[in-house]
Amino acid sequence: MLAQCVYYIHAWFRIPASARDSLEVVVPTGNFGNILAGWMLTRMGLPIPHFRIATNQNDILFRLFETGEYRVGNVDPSLAPSMDIQVASNFERFLYYQLNGDAERLTQTMKTFRDTGTVKLDGLERDRFSASRASDADIVATIRRVHAETGYVVDPHTACGFHDIHPTRPTLVMSTAHPAKFPAAIHQAIGIEVTHPTLEKLKAIQDTRFTMGSDPSELRSFLQSKLKYA
Repeated sequence: MLAQCVYYIHAWFRIPASARDSLEVVVPTGNFGNILAGWMLTRMGLPIPHFRIATNQNDILFRLFETGEYRVGNVDPSLAPSMDIQVASNFERFLYYQLNGDAERLTQTMKTFRDTGTVKLDGLERDRFSASRASDADIVATIRRVHAETGYVVDPHTACGFHDIHPTRPTLVMSTAHPAKFPAAIHQAIGIEVTHPTLEKLKAIQDTRFTMGSDPSELRSFLQSKLKYA
């Protein structure tokens, strides 16, 4: 989390001082990790006024901040696969602070969620957080629109962030990945191939695979045979 705080600070000081009071930071997220780092900075004194959670069609976080209900659903594979989850593992860290550090209450809340698949949550700094969601069709349309308007190619996850940003409010979108990692989605949207030298080098590396059983002792022996200092 602390490592991810750094680029929020870097970005903050690139925003004109006159725009900071109304700034909205849009964070594509499924696991509530990156956005948690930004929120932690507000506890350290960085006055980020508002965060917008950008989700794909696996929208448990969108539904939570819209309704106050944290309810698990089915994972629906999308063009933004890193957000194809239904339980945001880092959200529990955020909830700990929302419960004023009451670890026992947190444990009981998460047990209820695991046992029933749903839990009702109040508060959550709803004045500081809002959320949006984007379907695959929205992702494709947004990649196409951003490229047409700016020449910039966004990856499918970042497209969720650009999907419904406010047209006049100062906005910072936390981009997530290089578009070359998602060639099919980019080609579907704008019909071009985006490359990156590091990814191109990986294509030339020969795969090395080993087959073994599921016995832990067999795995241990294999690792010991391969690790230099085992």
